Amino acid sequence: MTEARAGMLLVATPALLDPNFADTVVLLLDVDDDGALGVVLNRPSGVPVSEVLEGWGELVAEPEVFFQGGPVSTQGALAVATLRTEEDVPVGFRALDGRLGLVDLDTPLELLEGSLEGLRIFAGYAGWGAEQLVDEIEEGSWYVVPGQVADVFRLDPADLWRDVLRRQPGELAWHSTRPIDPELN
Repeated sequence: MTEARAGMLLVATPALLDPNFADTVVLLLDVDDDGALGVVLNRPSGVPVSEVLEGWGELVAEPEVFFQGGPVSTQGALAVATLRTEEDVPVGFRALDGRLGLVDLDTPLELLEGSLEGLRIFAGYAGWGAEQLVDEIEEGSWYVVPGQVADVFRLDPADLWRDVLRRQPGELAWHSTRPIDPELN
């Protein structure tokens, strides 16, 4: 089993029946002894970012909507971004893995312009208490796999679950052939 850490992906297994997470791909943002935090990458909402956060709609990657990051704190927002270069780190950016990181949404937009290659904003997040995620992985609810920056900023994330599994070795790739319930995405 691959270690769960920031920048890794959690891919829901067929055994995970919780409707909040069925057929999801979660980007882990933080993992420590107190628990884990991440955002669901493949649940775009119909709410344009520009209608809620003035000016931010111009910086987000297409589709320019909020993504449903998870069932926790859905009235709040988290921004995940990738830098154009690792040498140009703007104020308000906290690195997670290479050029991928979090952006503080209180940062003035003019301090970010030109530094970011991609930006996605998530309403809410997924969270696990101490040892909860470890237990869920051990019981077979999640596959832990390496992520790619392209996974975070896909134009159409509908097939993300399948595509992430398809590029994995052995049995995980085989799981990508099962039907996905379109009602959940």
